[in-house]
Amino acid sequence: MVDAARARKLADRIQQIVAEMLERRIKDPRLGFVTVTDTRITNDLRDATVYYTVYGSDGERAETAAALESAKGVIRSEVGRKTGVRHTPSITFVMDSLMENAAHIDDLLAKARAKDAEVARAAQGAAPAGEVNPYREPPSAEDLDEDEDEDLDDSGAAEDGEDGRSGRPSS
Repeated sequence: MVDAARARKLADRIQQIVAEMLERRIKDPRLGFVTVTDTRITNDLRDATVYYTVYGSDGERAETAAALESAKGVIRSEVGRKTGVRHTPSITFVMDSLMENAAHIDDLLAKARAKDAEVARAAQGAAPAGEVNPYREPPSAEDLDEDEDEDLDDSGAAEDGEDGRSGRPSS
């Protein structure tokens, strides 16, 4: 097994090489507007997966996939030459569904905003079903002072029976 940092560096280098090759050396007319989004390599450095996106229709995406498959050998030999590793990894091109996922998330967010606006419109004229504040609150300092004043009689002594004594002399 190889160090994960080394594998990540090699994957980044492969991504740069493939992007440069697609931009400058591969002149296939079927190749559309391609962006290399990510590259992942196995821990044994034998297989590299290159993720890409294509701007365009489904037909252009299919043509780009065919162009990448036909150029795979040239790209792999260039990767081997520029990286200098003992075994050049085999390359697999995978269409990245990043754009479709982003569009799907945008649709979900738009639906959530519409539902929130609908709930806000429904709640505009609504009133609470119960009390304004249905939660119990701890007694305030004023409430505590009033309770103490009620427990004491005019002389300031505790009322009869409050502390368990009757106020009569014990026999």
